[in-house]
Amino acid sequence: MNALKKLASDTAIYGLSSIIGRVLNYLLVPFYTSLLLPAEYGIVTELYAYAAFLNIIYGYGMETAYFRFATQGSPIEVFKLTSSLLTLSSLLFSSLLASLAPLLSRWLGYSGHEHYVYYLAAILAVDTILLVPFAQLRFSNQSFLFAQAKCLQIALNIIFNLLLLYILPGIYTGKFLYSFKPFVQLIYNPANHIEYIFLANLMANLCVLPILGKPLIHFKFKIDWQKLRPMIIYALPLLVMGLAGTTNEMLARALLKHLLPSNFYSGQSKEAIVGIFGACYKLAVLMSLAIQAFRYAAEPFFFTHAQDKRSPQLFSKIMQGYVLVACFIWFAISVNLDILGYIFLRNPAYRAGIEIVPYLCLAYIWLGIYYNLSVWFKLANKTYYGSVITLIGAGITILLNVLLVPYYGYWGSVWATVISYLIMAVICYCKGQQYYAVPYKTGYALFFMLVTLLLIIVIRQIQYATWAYALVSNIGFTLVFGLVIYRAMRRSL
Repeated sequence: MNALKKLASDTAIYGLSSIIGRVLNYLLVPFYTSLLLPAEYGIVTELYAYAAFLNIIYGYGMETAYFRFATQGSPIEVFKLTSSLLTLSSLLFSSLLASLAPLLSRWLGYSGHEHYVYYLAAILAVDTILLVPFAQLRFSNQSFLFAQAKCLQIALNIIFNLLLLYILPGIYTGKFLYSFKPFVQLIYNPANHIEYIFLANLMANLCVLPILGKPLIHFKFKIDWQKLRPMIIYALPLLVMGLAGTTNEMLARALLKHLLPSNFYSGQSKEAIVGIFGACYKLAVLMSLAIQAFRYAAEPFFFTHAQDKRSPQLFSKIMQGYVLVACFIWFAISVNLDILGYIFLRNPAYRAGIEIVPYLCLAYIWLGIYYNLSVWFKLANKTYYGSVITLIGAGITILLNVLLVPYYGYWGSVWATVISYLIMAVICYCKGQQYYAVPYKTGYALFFMLVTLLLIIVIRQIQYATWAYALVSNIGFTLVFGLVIYRAMRRSL
């Protein structure tokens, strides 16, 4: 029970910091959607989707390898080796990416905007260099310092966005601080507002490096291929797994404009639909944050408790608690969706796709279940199974997108994601029970998920006379459902 409390505490810290940070970052969505046209926001959405794939390649599974080998040997030695390797490889990857910038910008349809690629290459390199220092904070249970650094990173990103996209343009046009106008006109180009979004991200990442001073004290560049070889062998299947997993999460947004027939949505360009889809996708952010917070806390937890004789029962309780909390978040987002859309999607054009959000939350729940189940192949050193399962999921995602998007638009992408995560979880469960049997209460979990889905469908059909009545009623539904979840957790955990 103490172990569960520790996991819950760490998850709460990671979750709260992620929520605070993401809420701060999410303030940029109404800012961007009021500043950018849907087609322009579609460019940002598409490029960050590709960046998500490249992040996996840059890290190639070494974060999880660090956790695995730090529990088996000297954590400081493993830190030096993994940090050195990732620093070297990230610089090489970014140099290659920058050299291909003219070709890539033409291929993406952004000829003359090579700077987009240059900024992404720099962002990816800095992100990768920060990867192991952040992992070291998680491994050493320094969740508060981790949370502070992450929140600061996002806060700085907001500050730099406001500086580059609001303050400097205001000075440039003479709206305020007129005395600085001649200087600003020398250094600022209002036509580059998309580039400035990437520049703000890069500046924020660079500013976090000094905050990670304590983990970086142990850094000393060291490459020992004999010691790195088993780490790389362990990690490379996780690279495939990460790429396939990111395919499920991000590729739909990247491919939507290529799969969508012309004039499928009357009066809307493909880029505009990608922007609408991307903005609505972000309303499922709390479910995504729950998954992320759980993964941050659970990954080192699973490795440190692997030798405990009661670990199967412990892992079963963790799964049960995850499903209950995830169902509450899913319910809370879905029944309060209209007010969330009004708050965060200030331009009504972006609310056209808002009904996809509950089903995206369902997809995220299945993804979290898969993360729970995946503990068996990480502990059994059979990471190649993770690659196979996620490749199957990625194949299903691509196939269903190709089949469904031309007929159902972005709804085809949504259902492709839900089905893919569901099949991945089922395969992982069936295979995992052969190698690392855990007494999961599958019937209990499926029952709660089904009840939650039915309640969401029914409540979403209710028509209210006024916004105020809708707000009070939906908050009431949320509180009652939260009480049910709380009592279920008290009884079962």
